[in-house]
Amino acid sequence: QVQLVESGGGLVQAGASLRLSCAASGRIGISYVMGWFRQAPGKEREFVAAIRWSGGSTYWSDSGKGRFTISRDNAKNMVYLQLNSLRPEDTAVYYCAAKVVSVPGQEREGYRYWGQGTQVTVSS
Repeated sequence: QVQLVESGGGLVQAGASLRLSCAASGRIGISYVMGWFRQAPGKEREFVAAIRWSGGSTYWSDSGKGRFTISRDNAKNMVYLQLNSLRPEDTAVYYCAAKVVSVPGQEREGYRYWGQGTQVTVSS
């Protein structure tokens, strides 16, 4: 079992930055991938970014690439999502997620473990 707890969301103005944190507990092995997703009001949840627990390879969606940065601290069991140049359309609940990836190409879907989410609201 893996437990995930997000923090760091809030209300900011357009152009601001936020750093989201995800505290992970449980057995996180070298085959794990940690992902960030978001769900805006009235929309489906979408993949934002992911990072391999071992090696640190990253994976991106078009919505996250360029303005956001994903990182992890294995020693602290933490995953971070740095959000820069925020726009009103980035307003959403952001979720941390985890899964085991045994075959390359599965990093953007099929996550097993989820956090409760943290709200990010960007005003114009």
